[in-house]
Amino acid sequence: MLNLHKFLSSLFLVLSIIFSILGIAFFLFLFLPEFNIYWLILAPVILTIYQLPAVGLFWLHKKFKNEHKPSL
Repeated sequence: MLNLHKFLSSLFLVLSIIFSILGIAFFLFLFLPEFNIYWLILAPVILTIYQLPAVGLFWLHKKFKNEHKPSL
């Protein structure tokens, strides 16, 4: 069972990195060609929304990593 948690922890870490890069790329692909002052104001909110899946996967990585940590 420990190997499964270690595998899932690593999988979630890799997926969170991939989703983070894809979120930034998707943001740049959609909003950079028509960038204006309104997009500049809304950019932090939109980028945050695109990063939510990566944050969720990273949270799962930390949960699985710390779930079977040996206590002292």
